[in-house]
Amino acid sequence: MTKIFVAGHRGMVGGAILRQLQARQAAGADRELVTRTRAELDLSSQPDVAEFMAQTRPDVVILAAAKVG
Repeated sequence: MTKIFVAGHRGMVGGAILRQLQARQAAGADRELVTRTRAELDLSSQPDVAEFMAQTRPDVVILAAAKVG
């Protein structure tokens, strides 16, 4: 099973990517989708990200997160 982490899944681009992955998962693709909100994981904190990556060990990382404003 492929574990895919989608960072920025609540934004416009990340949301579209996540929906496509979910549609393929529903069609029988063998993958686990992993998401975290900004409150759950601060991507600007290197120690937090390193700990998250060590714990979840994703096979694929899709980075669609951005600071807007």
